[in-house]
Amino acid sequence: MVDLLIATRNLARNRRRALVALLTVTVGASSLVLADGFIQWIFWAMRESTIESQLGHIQVMRPGYLKAGAADPYAYLLPESSPQREAIESTPGVKMVAPRLVVTGLVSHGETTVAFVADGIDPKQEAKLSKSLRIVEGRNLADAAAKEVILGRGLARTLNVRPDARVALLTTTAGGGINAVEGKVVGIFVSTNQAYDDSALRLPIDLAQSLMRVSDVHTWLVLLEDTERTDDYLARFRTRFPAGENKLVFVPWYQQADFYNKTVALFSQQMNVLRLIIGCIIALSISNMLVMNVLERTGEIGTLLALGFKRKKILYLFAIEGLVLGLAGASLGLVFGYGLAELISAIGIPMPPPPGMEEGYTGEIRVTLGVLMIAFLIAFVTTLLAGLYPAWKASRLPIVDALRHNI
Repeated sequence: MVDLLIATRNLARNRRRALVALLTVTVGASSLVLADGFIQWIFWAMRESTIESQLGHIQVMRPGYLKAGAADPYAYLLPESSPQREAIESTPGVKMVAPRLVVTGLVSHGETTVAFVADGIDPKQEAKLSKSLRIVEGRNLADAAAKEVILGRGLARTLNVRPDARVALLTTTAGGGINAVEGKVVGIFVSTNQAYDDSALRLPIDLAQSLMRVSDVHTWLVLLEDTERTDDYLARFRTRFPAGENKLVFVPWYQQADFYNKTVALFSQQMNVLRLIIGCIIALSISNMLVMNVLERTGEIGTLLALGFKRKKILYLFAIEGLVLGLAGASLGLVFGYGLAELISAIGIPMPPPPGMEEGYTGEIRVTLGVLMIAFLIAFVTTLLAGLYPAWKASRLPIVDALRHNI
C-alpha cells in the first residue's frame, strides 16, 4: 500500500504528463469497448436474423438430406407429425417445432417463367419463427390451407407481379410426372439475403404438399428460448434420438450459416488488428512518459541507490507507476466506453446497405462482459508492460553517473 501511494505521488509530480498518459489509456479502452461492441452487435444481429428467417436453432432431418436432398427430395421425407416431434417440442426450453417442405420448380406469370425455391410452411408457427422476414407489400400468409403465396422482392420484380396477382407453380412429382397449382400473391417479403429474395417464395404447407403430392415434410425446425444453449440441446437430442434407431439427424444452425461464419472470421481478424494498433499506441505513449520520468529523477534514483536501496526495489517502484496508470485508465475507459455505448445505441447508428442487400439498417453497440474484459485487459496489460522497460532502465543506472545529476 505504501509503495502504491509513493507511485501515485510520483506520477502527480508532473500532472500534465500524467493526465495525458491517463487520457491515452482511457481513450484506448473506450475505443476498444465501442469498436468491439459494434462488431459484437453485428454478429448478434446476423445470428438472430439467420435463425429467425431461415434456419431455426436446430434442424431435424433424414440422414443424407443435406448432401442428396436437392437431387432426390422425395427420398428424405419426414412425417409432419410423429412421437419424436412431439417429444422434442415438449422438451423444456424449446419454444416450438415447425415443419418445412422445400419445393423447387418453375413459377409463371403471364409470359414470364423462372425457377423458384419455395418453403412450404405453417403460417401460424412461422409467425414466431420468421421474425426477421419483413413484409414490404401486402400481408403475410395467414392460413395453412389457403391457396396463396408470398414472393421475395427480387422474384416479384422478375415476374413483374404485385399483391393480388396470380401465379402458376410447376414441379416434378415423385413418379416423374408434372403437377401444377395456382396461387394468389398476397405479399412481398425481404430477408437478410438478397440472393435468397431473388428466387424464393413461400406457400402454406398444405398447398406445397398438394403441389408435390406428398403428405410429409423435409425438416422440423426447432426454435429454442436461448441461442447460447444450442449446443446443449443438440447434444441432448442426439443422445435421446440416436441416428441409427430413429433415422433422424440434428443439424445446428451455424453448420449451414456459411455467410455468417465467414463474416465472423473476417471481422474477428480485423478486430484483432485494431486491438493490436490500440495496444501499440498505449504502450508507446506510456513508455515515453515513464522514460521522461526516469530522466527527470535520475539524481533521485542515484541517491536511493547510494542509501542502500536494492535495484529490484527501484524497478518495483517504477513498475508500480505503470500499474497505477493501467488500472486507473482501463477502469475509466470502461466507464466512459459503456456510457457512450448506451448513448449511441439509444440514438442509433445509420448504416448503408451491406453487400447483397438493398436497404440500410440502424446499428447499435452491444456491450457484453467479454467485451469489457478484453478492453480492460488490453489497456491494463499493455500499460503495465510499457512500464517495464523504463523501470528496468531506472534500476540499471550506475550510481556514480546518477549522482552527478544532483550536482
